Amino acid sequence: MPETSHHKKGRISTLGRVVGQWLDSDFRREEAPDPRKLPDKVNWERTLPFLFLQLGCLAVFWVGINWTVVIAAIFLYLVRMFAITGFYHRYFSHRTFKTSRLGQLLFAIVGNSSMQRGPLWWAATHRHHHQYSDEEADIHSPVQHGFAWSHIGWLTSMKNFPTDYDRIPDLKKYPELVFLNRYDQIVPLAYGTLMLGIGASLEHFAPALGVTMWQFFVWTFFVSTTVLLHGTLFINSLAHVWGKQTYPTKDDSRNSFLLAVITLGEGWHNNHHRYPHSARQGFQMWEIDPTYYGLKLLSWLGIIWDLKPVPQRIKEEGQKAP
Repeated sequence: MPETSHHKKGRISTLGRVVGQWLDSDFRREEAPDPRKLPDKVNWERTLPFLFLQLGCLAVFWVGINWTVVIAAIFLYLVRMFAITGFYHRYFSHRTFKTSRLGQLLFAIVGNSSMQRGPLWWAATHRHHHQYSDEEADIHSPVQHGFAWSHIGWLTSMKNFPTDYDRIPDLKKYPELVFLNRYDQIVPLAYGTLMLGIGASLEHFAPALGVTMWQFFVWTFFVSTTVLLHGTLFINSLAHVWGKQTYPTKDDSRNSFLLAVITLGEGWHNNHHRYPHSARQGFQMWEIDPTYYGLKLLSWLGIIWDLKPVPQRIKEEGQKAP
């Protein structure tokens, strides 16, 4: 049976919507319902980018392994994790220190290369989490919605896709951040292109390393980014069900040394929920917090300043915990 013009227009409209929302995070069809009023469920249009990222890791069986590309993948994991933990989280979400307008833009770009969407969406979503932590309104609480949903399911829901600009009046006044947030696929595409370029250069100019273009790309784009994504998401999921509760907060946030290692200090999640206004999350000397050490270094260089400390009373409260 031949396709009618009505069906053809409908298919084109659907394709336009899908492409439109991937290219422009603030894209809205006039006839579409308000995403915030939609039910919480997996939306396959939103899931495709994540499936693409995960499935791309399987290409390691095709390109093989090389110590040069593994070291590069680890290095880029650490750099981009620091941009997420130090700036997406501790700066944009909680304003625990100050930096210049150029500084916030540069680190927002590095964070955006992690494919964790734009800095304003990230900050608005995280501020919502702190307001409703482990309550019914918390969109990624394992206590309320189960582990799988809190880890990655919530990211695939159209309900959680829009940026709530009302939650970030301090950030939405910067047009460059709004642009970066709205067109949040530009930086990941540029990052992927750069990885291809570096890989091609190493293959051509440093053949002794045994690196190929596609090998470098697969490890530094797919593998590094996927591990980084899940490392970050473990704080939403695992850090609310596994670990120690040093402070009697109103939620189920936990402290975990292992997660602190994986996420450069974010594993001290119960500390953070007890006092989220500090640039440091490892409140005690033995609680390693590489993100804070990096922020201190940037403060010595004058790139950031006015790091908010942990009050002594909060430290003593934690020391008295059983």
